[in-house]
Amino acid sequence: MIELDLRIESADWTASQLDLDSACLRALEAGATQMTTAGEVSVLLTGNEEVRILNRDWRGKDTPTDVLSFPSDPMDRPFLGDIAVAYGVTNSDAQARDIPLEQHLSHLLIHGLLHLLGHDHKDDTEASEMEALEVAALASLGWPDPYN
Repeated sequence: MIELDLRIESADWTASQLDLDSACLRALEAGATQMTTAGEVSVLLTGNEEVRILNRDWRGKDTPTDVLSFPSDPMDRPFLGDIAVAYGVTNSDAQARDIPLEQHLSHLLIHGLLHLLGHDHKDDTEASEMEALEVAALASLGWPDPYN
C-alpha cells in the first residue's frame, strides 16, 4: 500500500485533463506490488524549470529531465522519498513516442519508485532487472512494454 502526497505546481499538469491523483497512485501501487513494499511517497508534478534547478543542484546537470528521485534515509521509513516529474519533457517524450501522457507518466513514476527502493541502471544487469520490474508493473495497468 502506497500513501501518496501529491503536489501539482504546474498549470500544464492541471490542464492535461488527467485524473492525476488516481493516475499517480495507481502507478505507484503497481510498482510497489512488484517489490512487495509499502510506504509514503511524495510526488511533485512541476515544470521543466523547477526540475532543471533540482537536477542542477542535486546531480550537477543543468538541464531539465523527465523524472528525478530522492530516496529517503532508511531511518525515515515508512517514508520512501520524493519523485519530481517535469511536464514539458514528459509531454514531449510522450508525443514523440505517440503514447498517451498518462502511460508515460505511469512509467516515469514506476521508474522513480524503483529508484527510491534502491534499484538503478548503471550497468546492463541492473538495467535489465529494473526494466523487467517496470514492464511487469506497466502490464498490470494495461500499458504495453515501453522498451519494445
